[in-house]
Amino acid sequence: MAEAFQPIAVRPPTDNRPLFALRCALDLQLLTIVRFLRPVIGAWRGRVLDVGAGEAPWCDLMPHAEYFGVDVQSAGEFGMTRNPRITYYDGRMLPFPDAHFDHVLMVEVLEHVPDPAALLLELKRVLRSGGSLLMTVPWSARLHHLPHDYTRFTRYRLRDMLAQAGFSDVAVEERGNDVAVIANKLLVLTMRLVRPARMLDAVWSWPLAALTVPLVAAFIVAAHTALWLGTGSRDDPLGYGVVAVKR
Repeated sequence: MAEAFQPIAVRPPTDNRPLFALRCALDLQLLTIVRFLRPVIGAWRGRVLDVGAGEAPWCDLMPHAEYFGVDVQSAGEFGMTRNPRITYYDGRMLPFPDAHFDHVLMVEVLEHVPDPAALLLELKRVLRSGGSLLMTVPWSARLHHLPHDYTRFTRYRLRDMLAQAGFSDVAVEERGNDVAVIANKLLVLTMRLVRPARMLDAVWSWPLAALTVPLVAAFIVAAHTALWLGTGSRDDPLGYGVVAVKR
């Protein structure tokens, strides 16, 4: 199955702050990820490993830490450019010694891993005792980076997997709510209508897009309001944020 469009790689906010702010306003997945990460990683010190680092967008958010990024050799298949900050490996055994890092960060990666349990064991191996793992995973998200999109995890599965891997103090929280999910789905739908797979389909897709654009705008405003007020149902979130500690 071919993707209509691949996700746009996230670049460091300092590359273009206005553009990053605009993207967060529209891309609610990204917005909720940033809101989850920023308070935690901003206070991190010591050595930090960013697994599936991509374009290393989070490096600038942890000014007091010693940053290491790692990604698979095939990162280009996920729309990433080669980055001198990143170490590339075969996706199996992380190229670092045991207990080498104080913290591990993994953002929207676990769903792309064929054997997530094995990766969690690797994360535990490279963490020092008492070190922390911070990660996010999507829940309500379209299939992306095909064919490397394998799993959606519930909060219950995440807790079980982390406990089985040897982590404790596991805390899972929802990112976003059902209003944000609807806004996100409408935005993706509108993008597909504006950019149909066949130009012949524009005969019907562009008039329909003219109707959905005001809906998208209304729901994005509603989503920001719901997130700010803490309302909306969290039974259907955009994704989850997870914190855990190596026992």
